[in-house]
Formats: sequence, C-alpha cells, structure tokens
Amino acid sequence: MSRRIAGMVAVVVVLLVGVTTAVAATVVDDDDRWNGRGGGMTSSQMMMFGGMHGMRAASEDVYLAEMVAHHEEAVAAAQQLRRSPRAEMREFGESIVASQSAQIDQMRQWLADWYPDRTEQVAYRPMMRDLTGLSGDRLDRAFLQDMIRHHMAAVMMSQQLLVRGGAEHDEVEALAEDIRDEQHAEIFQMQQWLRDWFGVGWQHGMHGGPWMMR
Repeated sequence: MSRRIAGMVAVVVVLLVGVTTAVAATVVDDDDRWNGRGGGMTSSQMMMFGGMHGMRAASEDVYLAEMVAHHEEAVAAAQQLRRSPRAEMREFGESIVASQSAQIDQMRQWLADWYPDRTEQVAYRPMMRDLTGLSGDRLDRAFLQDMIRHHMAAVMMSQQLLVRGGAEHDEVEALAEDIRDEQHAEIFQMQQWLRDWFGVGWQHGMHGGPWMMR
C-alpha cells in the first residue's frame, strides 16, 4: 500500500472510531463516578486525544521510541487479565501481551540498528489506571475503558506517521499500518464487551483519571 493510500485509509479509520465512540452509551452510576461526575468525551476531543499526551509522530525514530513506551504500558495492563473471571478477557490479554511484546522487540531492534545514537527514553505519561487492586467485574470494566483510550492514541499516532509520510523505512510503514488496523478492530470489540457486559460506553467515568490533562 502506498503512503498516499495508507494515509487516506488511516484518516477514514480514525473518523470511524470518532463516530462510533461518540455515540456509545454513557450510563452513570454511583459506584464508578469519578470526582462526583459522569459523562464522556466529545468526538472532537477524542480526535485530539493522542496529542494531549504528547505522543506525536514527528519522525520515525520518535514514533518508534514513543510506541515502545506505549506498548509496554499495554502489556503490563494486559498481564493483569490473568485474574479475569471471563475467558474472553484472559484470552484477549494473552493476545495483547504476545503481539505487542513481539512489536516491542522489533521496534527496539530497529532503533538500535538505525538510530544507535538516540536514547530510547521518552517523557511518557501513563494513560491507564493501576489495575493491581481490582478484580472481577471492576477489573474487566476498568481495563476495557482504559484500553480503548489507550488504543485510540496508538491508532492516531500511527495514522499521523502515515499521513505525514514520516516512515523512512518500509518496515516501519507496514508496522504502523498493522498497529492502526489491529487496534482499530480491537476498539470495536472492547466497545461491544462494555455494552454487553456493563451497559456502558468507554467514556463513562473517565473524568479525573491520571491520563487527563490538568
């Protein structure tokens, strides 16, 4: 797929995510209100989500370093799903750990091969809650809500790299396309689980979380 076509498809993908999440249900209950408020994120705010966290694919090496840190947080969170009461969630967690761990290894190798003088460290801001103290439904629900937002950031960062033609190697362009497409599909699956199991949308309870801008 050419960069021009990839960029056009990426924009459509992100727009679809925005439309879908904007219409998701936002049921509010006392158990999960944060700071005494419920509510959600508008589609415009969602489209800006990646930039809010400083994740900008200004160049290929920045994309790789940022995505390594982003993936590491996802892997750590997904490992907590070993305690989930739902087989679907345990399997989903295993899939995230396997796929994103492999991508981390690949991106680190590219950074070492192509950008040996660049430090891998980035000023990454955590986007997910600490799940270690949660169990049962609370674990599954918090994971789904947080990981949807987490995936959105990766989708938008990947499409930004593709739209701007920032990938200097075909391998990185292909990886960005894979991350965008895989995580886009997973967003829809997680939204469905939230609706089916908890009757809420991903936005519910997001106010006050550690990932929000102060």
